Parts: sequence; C-alpha cells; structure tokens
Amino acid sequence: MELKYPEDEKEFREMVQNFLDSELTDELKEAGRKKTSVWQEPDSAASWQAVLYKKGWAAPDWPEEYGGTGWSARQRYIFSQECARYGTPGIAPMGLKMCGPMLIGHGTKEQKDYYLPKILSGEHIWCQGYSEPGSGSDLASLKTSAVSDGDDYIVNGTKIWTSHAQHSNMIFALVRTSNEGRVQQGISFLLIDMETTGIEIKPIINLEGSHELNQVWFNDVRVPKANRVGKENNGWSVAKYLLEFERFSMASVELRRLLNRAKNLAKETQSDGKKLAEDSAFRSKIDSLEIKALAIEMSENRALSSIESGGSPGSISSVLSAIGAETLQIADELGLELAAYYGLPKQPKALEVGHHQFVGPEGYLPLTPSFLNNRMRTIAGGSSEIQRNIIAKTILGL
Repeated sequence: MELKYPEDEKEFREMVQNFLDSELTDELKEAGRKKTSVWQEPDSAASWQAVLYKKGWAAPDWPEEYGGTGWSARQRYIFSQECARYGTPGIAPMGLKMCGPMLIGHGTKEQKDYYLPKILSGEHIWCQGYSEPGSGSDLASLKTSAVSDGDDYIVNGTKIWTSHAQHSNMIFALVRTSNEGRVQQGISFLLIDMETTGIEIKPIINLEGSHELNQVWFNDVRVPKANRVGKENNGWSVAKYLLEFERFSMASVELRRLLNRAKNLAKETQSDGKKLAEDSAFRSKIDSLEIKALAIEMSENRALSSIESGGSPGSISSVLSAIGAETLQIADELGLELAAYYGLPKQPKALEVGHHQFVGPEGYLPLTPSFLNNRMRTIAGGSSEIQRNIIAKTILGL
C-alpha cells in the first residue's frame, strides 16, 4: 500500500471544502453539532442527502455506473474526513452504505435497476432485519420463517434491535427457508416493503431515552420471490458480504469528529482556574486518543487500497469494528469528563434542530447522550467478542 497521497490531494480537498462551505446551511450545521449517534434524526438526514444527491455525491463508495462519484479510495477518504471536520449531519446508512453495495455485488439486473436509484435519491429508507430474540451474535440460529407459496414467500417471525424501522419504508431481512443441513445453509435474503400487510413495529427505548430501536413483527407477510437476493438457502453468503461493509464503517471518521469536539471544548472548559487544553493530564488523554485514531486510519487506508483494487474490506473489517468501537467509547468518556455537571441535565428537546433553550453551553448538550448511545457500539453489528473470534479464525488461523 502506498501511504503517500497523490499530488492532486490538495486540489480535491479544497474542492470538497468549497462545497461544504457553500452548501452547509445553519440548520444543517446545527444538526451536525447535535448528533448523538450513528443515526441522524430523519429530517436532517434527508435534507443533507438531498444536497449530496443533487451534486452527485450521495454514494461515493458506489461504482460510477450505478451513480457513484468515480473517486479513488483516497478521495472518498478525504471526503469523509472533511465531512467529519465540518461536522456535517449523518445520512440514513442502511441503504447507501450496506444494501446498495450488497445489491451491486449480488443483486440481479432488475433489482439493481429498481432499487439503486431509489436508494440514491432517498425515496427508499432501509432498515436491517437480522437479529432476533435469542439470535443476536449467534445470528445463524434465526427462526423467522419464509414458506414458499407459488411466486411468493409467506414470512412469519420477529426481528429485534431494528434501528429506525419506524422511519423506514424498506427492510432487508434474513429468513429461514429450510431446516435441513447446517443452520447457515437454510437462510435466504429478502427485500421487504415495510408497508406490506402483516408488519407491525413496536418501539424499544434505548439507554439514552430516545426511540431509535424497534422490534418488528411479521404475521403472514407475503413477499414476492423476485425480492430474494441470491439463490434460495444461500442468504448467509449474501449477509456475510454485506456485513463486511457494515463492519468496515470508517470508525476513524466518527472518532475524528468526537476528538475534534473534545479538543475545541477543552479550549473553553476550565478546571482549577485554567483551561483543560492547558492541563498536562488532560492533554495526555487527548494525545493518547490521537495516537489510537492515527493507528485506525492506517488500517482503514489498507482496507481502502484493497477495495480500490477490486477487492472487499475482508477480515480487516472485524479488526476495525472491534478496535474502533472501543476507542469511540473512550472518546465519549473524555466527553463526559469535559461536560462535568453540565452533562447531568436531561434535555432531549434541546437536541432538536431549531430549539435554542437549554442549560449550559450548547457544546455540552450531546456529550452525555452520545456516551449513553455508544454503549451499544461494542455489541451492534457483531459484538467485540465475536469480532475477535473472526480475527482469530481468519487472520491468525487459530
């Protein structure tokens, strides 16, 4: 891997900066400042995606023929870094970051032609139907069934921890189409319209107190077989491919956002009569986090080089998922230290865009919610223990 950036990096970075300077409205900037998790509130996410879509930048990771930018892996990385530095809002990730790449790799021409444009434009908002009660880290033990009925499947069962299902109009789901052989061999991958009769969504309130998670019930839900991705009973292979993109989530980008926020707040926060930015003990914590961020960025560049040469993220995704999640939690703990007593008031209304009445400086508002929300980082998408098992098996050969 060539670690030296091309000569045109500065020109590309300046182009991105000029775009962000011109397109980030005050409302979008506020939404970015108040972001507390990987999930941006829907209105701001949709507004930002619309801006990117108009520019042709909604899906930098996609091939150009499907609506991507044609950027190199390093250019995509620079774009992500600048978005983090400017504090842009998030966008709904399940379609653009996961379902879209999965369809490009495994979908039929008809599926690509129908779904990809709707993902790009934001017409389709996707959620993920993987985990079930009793089938989380042991995902292959899932029991939601899909029984063949002519040209359709009849789906029954339930999915849990379904992020933003209440805001989604589509779900990609793993279902059991056979009970024969190994459990992984009886799973199929379906694309399901959330408006279909028989789907019920029940909220799960998270530790932060917000409604991001849900349990989704399927009661005799009829799904066309044309909505199956890959062959029947081969959904596990499709899911593994998609999980590589979920786990390769560019942890350093979010880490940089939290780190930059901590640095800026440390310049304003005082302890014992001096700013925390001037306190040697606190600066040591910042520097330690900076080193971890640099190490993660190096590994991400290695994975990006593999993608750019036509490969997939591979097992390095598990390394980045485990280490990135744990480092993000360290950054959140640093945020709590900065917030001190300003982190104690619960102010969910103040996190809404356009709401400007709150206790303490605005910069402290998202720190405690972010800390509480990111407790799930070492569980979601496969727990850190599961990721380490994958590393041991596929990289270390244990």
